Amino acid sequence: QVQLVESGGGLVQAGGSLRLSCAASRSTFAIQMGWFRQAPGKEREFVAAITWSGSRINYGDSVKGRFTISRDNAKNTVYLQMNSLKFEDTAVYYCAAGPSLGTVAAEYGYWGQGTQVTVSS
Repeated sequence: QVQLVESGGGLVQAGGSLRLSCAASRSTFAIQMGWFRQAPGKEREFVAAITWSGSRINYGDSVKGRFTISRDNAKNTVYLQMNSLKFEDTAVYYCAAGPSLGTVAAEYGYWGQGTQVTVSS
């Protein structure tokens, strides 16, 4: 079992930046970490994922070039730096942990409670 707790969400103007954090309750050795988001009335969308070593990273097409995922294994924490935010980035952002570097929510077995990101236009 691993508990995940996200933080860093909030209200930001379009064009601004936010950094989300996800702290795990224990070591995430050999566990891949990901970020997903879900807007009202929409399906959960893949945002980014990173392997334990950081050697492989995937991004969703809608955030490429604007978002950066990273992790600090000493702190059991994964980050999502979000720049050039757009109104359509508004969603609840979820941290997830799983055995593979997947882009589908079903591939992740552990989830945080989510943190709201609201981008004003």
